[in-house]
Amino acid sequence: MKKLLAFFCLFTVLGCYQPEKNCQDYRTGTFEFKSYLNGEMVTSKFIRKDSIEVDIFQGKKDTSSVRWINDCEFILTNLNPKNRQEREPIHMRILTTSKDGYTFEYGKVGDAQKKRGSVTAVKE
Repeated sequence: MKKLLAFFCLFTVLGCYQPEKNCQDYRTGTFEFKSYLNGEMVTSKFIRKDSIEVDIFQGKKDTSSVRWINDCEFILTNLNPKNRQEREPIHMRILTTSKDGYTFEYGKVGDAQKKRGSVTAVKE
C-alpha cells in the first residue's frame, strides 16, 4: 500500500510539472535556426522586432509580418511571396524556452501536420 501511495504522489508531482516558458523574451532579437537541406547542415538567421521578421538565408533576405496570437504563438506571413507556397502563412508555437533560445513547433495554418525545431539566440 505504501508503494502505491508513493507512486501516486510521484506521478502527481511529475504530471503537474510544466517547463517554464518565457516567450516574451523572444518577441524581439536575433536568432539562428539550423536544419538539414539536401543532407547538408545549413543555418538561417532571422531578426524579429515584435511584428516584423527579416530572414537571412544563403545571402538572401526575406521579410515576414508577425501577428502574435498570445504570448507563445504567432502567425508568420511572407510579405513578398515568390510563389504559391510562400503565400501560405505559418503557425508558430513556442514550446519551451531557455536562456539560450527556444524550441518550437510549426506548420501551415490549418494543416494538422507539424514539425519541430529549435532556435538559438544570437548575442550581439
